[in-house]
Amino acid sequence: MWQAVLERPEKIIFREVKKPVVSDNEVLIKVKRIGICGSDIKAYYGKHPYIKCPIVQGHEFSGLIVDRGKAVRSLHLKDRVTVRPQLVCGQCYLCQQGNYHICNELKVIGCQAEGAAQEYIKVDESLAVKLPEGISYEEGAMVEPVAVAVHALSRAGRVRGRKVLVLGAGTIGNLAAQVAKALGAKSVAITDLSDYRLKLARECGIDHTINVNQVDLPSFLEKSFGKNKADFIFECVGEAETINQAINLARKGSDIIVVGVFDEKPRLDVGLVQDRELRLIGSLMYKREDYTRAIKLMQSKKIRLLPLMSRTFSFRDYPDAYKFIEKSRDKVMKIFIKI
Repeated sequence: MWQAVLERPEKIIFREVKKPVVSDNEVLIKVKRIGICGSDIKAYYGKHPYIKCPIVQGHEFSGLIVDRGKAVRSLHLKDRVTVRPQLVCGQCYLCQQGNYHICNELKVIGCQAEGAAQEYIKVDESLAVKLPEGISYEEGAMVEPVAVAVHALSRAGRVRGRKVLVLGAGTIGNLAAQVAKALGAKSVAITDLSDYRLKLARECGIDHTINVNQVDLPSFLEKSFGKNKADFIFECVGEAETINQAINLARKGSDIIVVGVFDEKPRLDVGLVQDRELRLIGSLMYKREDYTRAIKLMQSKKIRLLPLMSRTFSFRDYPDAYKFIEKSRDKVMKIFIKI
């Protein structure tokens, strides 16, 4: 079979390797769709802090089960699945407490372990999640980013009836805003520098969209949310400017959920964090229940994915997908690879 390898930054090669053979508790998946996310893009340019070359990318994906080990019971041949790409030790304190998503030995398929950028991939039965009828392979590949948003909202706690500000209208920011709406937030605002992304956010039903280059954000928030500002702020960019913006905008005693991946260590105004008793809350990945909830939200049509699907490239055109992303910049959202 063929696999694509990010050999070094901005260099993808194709190599022929043996088709995987499953063990007792594994399933073999014929990969159908791979989603390219912001982390993949940062890795492609050698800027991701936790992903090093060479690596077979692909952690957002869906496919078809074509073989299974003799001990597998919950999944069957021809089942359509997505995968929770977390390889954990199961033994450390965090795993024992049920927080396996932040396992001390965590490796992510497509990031620190071989990913889905190949014709077939084998995974443990426990990582595969069956897709219900009506969920396409493209949507199946987007369960992972929806689950990221679901988990981020869970870190905030109860959002029903609350006011939510999302900084960054890329795929994850858009989905975080949509999930907040789906969970009953009273009002949701999202910011960006791209009018295109903000237009998509409006198409997805977000209440307030703000181009921070054109509008004074503090004034807009006071007008839209009132003097008490946002109850929760989600940082979904991963830049020093936006995390400090969140700190400056935050109401005293409120929460900032950090979702973006920072490729450089930001300088923070920690004095404001202390003085205003702000809570900076990290959000990493998801748990299995976040996948379940993500799929239910997708089934209920409370999450709109079609506006976020920009384009699909064939497997052999993998390098061209990154060139297209670079060329299109802020006018592209989710790009898929079809195998």
